[in-house]
Amino acid sequence: MRNIGAIIQKRIKTMPRSVNHVASRARRKKILGLTRGYFGARKNVWTVAKNTWEKGLTYAYRDRKNKKRNFRALWIQRINAAARLEGMSYSKLMGALHKAGIEINRKVLADLAMNHPEAFKAVVAKAKAA
Repeated sequence: MRNIGAIIQKRIKTMPRSVNHVASRARRKKILGLTRGYFGARKNVWTVAKNTWEKGLTYAYRDRKNKKRNFRALWIQRINAAARLEGMSYSKLMGALHKAGIEINRKVLADLAMNHPEAFKAVVAKAKAA
């Protein structure tokens, strides 16, 4: 004798599963659009493209921090080179600037050193005098 419960269960009509395919397709399409220009499967295979895109976000976050480091290092090198032409090292110059109460940041100092050497000389002379 057959299981009566299984027969009754087959006859009961259940609602179809509701899936918001419009939203999920739009979400996938958006990320696949962001990975346009990538090599091979990274641009058109969903899981590979999604992983690549997510890793790209982590690289972008990391490198926004690294960019600040790199620019600070570049400014210090430029200031050091210009300061040595004036007979001072970078550390001596920065110490003298702080002692003289001259609050000028490294970005501006590096710009003066590169593009306005006369103004940089004046700043160094003021720092030496203090």
